Amino acid sequence: MMSALVVAACGVLLETGIRASVPAERYANAPVVAAADQSARVVADTVDGPEVTEFPLPDTARVDAGLAAKAAGAPGAAAAVPDFTFQVHGLPAHGFPENGGDGPAGALTGHGWGSHVFTGTALSQGAAPRAGEVVLGADAARAARAGVGDTVVLETADGRAGFRVSGLAEAGAGDTARDGAGGGGATAWFADAEAPVLAGHPGKADAIAVMAEDGVDPHALAAAVEKALTGSGAQTLTGDDRGEVEDHGLAYAKETLFAVGGSFGGIATLVAVFTAAGTVALSVGQRTREFALLRAVGATPRQIRRAVAAEALLVAPLAGLLGCLPGIGLAHWWFGQMQDRGAVPEAVDVHVSGFPLLAAVGLGLLTALGAGWAAGRRPARIKPGQALAEASVERLRPGVVRTVLGLAAVGGGSVLAGVAASSAGADAANASLGVVMLFMLAVALLGPILARLCAALFGLLLRGGGASASLAAANSRTNSRRLASAITPIVLAMAFASTLVFMHTSESHVASEQLRDGITADHVVTAPAGLPGDAVARAARAPGVDAAVSLLDTQVLVPVRGGGETSLQATAVQGVSGSVARLARVQDLDVREGSLDRVGEGRVAIDRTLATAADVGLGDELSLLLPDGTKAAPEVVAVYGRGLGLPAVTMDRASLDGHVTSAFADTLLVSGGDVEPLAPLGEVTDASGYALAQNVDREFGAWANYMMAAVLGGFAAVAAVNTLVMTVLDRRRELRTLRLVGSTRRQVLRMLGWESLLVSVAGVALGTAIAMITLTPMMRGLTGELPHVPPLLYAAFAATAAALALTAAILPARAALRERGA
Repeated sequence: MMSALVVAACGVLLETGIRASVPAERYANAPVVAAADQSARVVADTVDGPEVTEFPLPDTARVDAGLAAKAAGAPGAAAAVPDFTFQVHGLPAHGFPENGGDGPAGALTGHGWGSHVFTGTALSQGAAPRAGEVVLGADAARAARAGVGDTVVLETADGRAGFRVSGLAEAGAGDTARDGAGGGGATAWFADAEAPVLAGHPGKADAIAVMAEDGVDPHALAAAVEKALTGSGAQTLTGDDRGEVEDHGLAYAKETLFAVGGSFGGIATLVAVFTAAGTVALSVGQRTREFALLRAVGATPRQIRRAVAAEALLVAPLAGLLGCLPGIGLAHWWFGQMQDRGAVPEAVDVHVSGFPLLAAVGLGLLTALGAGWAAGRRPARIKPGQALAEASVERLRPGVVRTVLGLAAVGGGSVLAGVAASSAGADAANASLGVVMLFMLAVALLGPILARLCAALFGLLLRGGGASASLAAANSRTNSRRLASAITPIVLAMAFASTLVFMHTSESHVASEQLRDGITADHVVTAPAGLPGDAVARAARAPGVDAAVSLLDTQVLVPVRGGGETSLQATAVQGVSGSVARLARVQDLDVREGSLDRVGEGRVAIDRTLATAADVGLGDELSLLLPDGTKAAPEVVAVYGRGLGLPAVTMDRASLDGHVTSAFADTLLVSGGDVEPLAPLGEVTDASGYALAQNVDREFGAWANYMMAAVLGGFAAVAAVNTLVMTVLDRRRELRTLRLVGSTRRQVLRMLGWESLLVSVAGVALGTAIAMITLTPMMRGLTGELPHVPPLLYAAFAATAAALALTAAILPARAALRERGA
């Protein structure tokens, strides 16, 4: 049931990621939209032919605005309008409300006036804008206290300029659907000929909206437009595909859902199969005496196997169906949490079909059949007399095949651990995943041997615990298979939970240290709508200021090799305004090679981990894709060591011009001076406050890791409790015998308590060892440091394992001892 729950939940999220879409809002009235491809592609040669992998671009890729004329000439097209969306600052000194001085009063969203054709925006006063003019929305006009004929000074990517208000307008549904370019509700419209320059992308448009003549089918129009734009690289979109042009968050949402439902779902499925198979095998193994008696009275091996299969066919589908219902609920809750954290757009809905549910039920059935067949194979084939003997005394020698496979898993895990230790970045992470899986397989296969070793080791410690402790140690040594079945789920829970949680704590610890040590500025100024264009100059004029540097934060895509394949890694980049040499006065990147003084046009500085992953060094060219997908190959002139807490690529701000949506810097680092003169520029904090805010931004990654650890650890914990309860209830005859020979109930319960302690300690120790073997090379490759394990968090994991083991052993034992005859 639990395995079906986990598989169904991950399957629903995977299907949602595959089928996710958002309805068009801004382009709802434009049946066809022509836009650039918003993904970068990597083509790999495989045995099945070329395989294409898509990676979403960090920013908007734009098309040639001149394509509008070609699209308008397509048969059935009534009009084709180039669309522009960009950020504008209104200045309080020129009509907009005060925000502490002459800083931006917040951002307006700028558009080309031509977009009113498909957005529904209409003039309420005045006329359409011409060059040097603007139409203000009602909110912007009220904020600026401006009317038709007045002049307002606005700041755009082209700088500050005065614009005559040619008219006022009521924004239509297309302009109010989403806040464009990060702006608020205030909107301004400019002449279409002037808009691309003001947006910072001369000659480029975000998209081309094509209007249809009356009676023209959208698909026929799309075909005509596609033919007209052949060779331009533009994509022709209809239906919900238009929504992807408006909301780039959909591509990242698909990646997140695919990672949770696909990558994590695959691991969760393996764990589910692993634990379900163990439970079925334990159940069949506990019935060895029954099978032995059946063989003694004439049952054939085939009949035994058919009996086990029939039980699996009866129980597994029902359990799977019962697990699917809470699995759907878990998927909805998980999906809602991702939406609340901004990882998935609100317009995306959960898709539930029969495919993931059928897969969950089918997988459970196949697991039950396979595990039952494997566990019942020996009782079915051995002679009846031998079967009765093995039912009375546990077979000490493990199977040869099982032992060989277990040793092979240990060897494979050790080899992969060595590979991970000698690798970096994604290669280390990929190899480490194989490490944990192989060592978990080894624990399952070599469980009886490991259990006997643990029982012998802890038995020495239990000798001083009295008769109950000695009896617990003797029981554990004699019944190593039973002990192994109890230890394995705890190892599983501890290994996976520790790996996922401590992977995040290790990365977060290193990133926090690097960020804290890397920001040497006295003040950090940030503004959600972007800083004023002259923020650096104004800060530099403030009394006592030694240095001021503004940074534009964005991402680039860097080709990296991992697992023998090339992928595009989204990498944080900071664009430095002005002289990069001043950056060292407000930020310490821990430069290991080269010099930041050389950073400029065509030259960048990168983090050492990125350098290793991309296989580049000082003086080499770093191939990358700028935020809008434009290819570049700057020279690496410096390598530094704090690229986990700070951006991994440092370049001059000018290199990003025309490749980002927002023209305004995000962060201003100031050395010296006081807070008051900087307050008009935005929110002012110190380095520690800025570091705290940056750590909050990583909350989704932390939540995702903790959530996955909770699902896997919780599932394994339930399996552990179930296994312990089954083993205790199977020992009712043994417990009654102990009572008959004079043991008190308290002594029996104390013996079970010592056994549960042995189980939990052994499980925690083995799980911790697997987690550390996995994490150490992974963290060395990703951060260059050893894993960071918070003591209290680890103690909580260990205490939870011990409490579960004790509860699962004592409660059923109490119930068994209350029965008549006990």
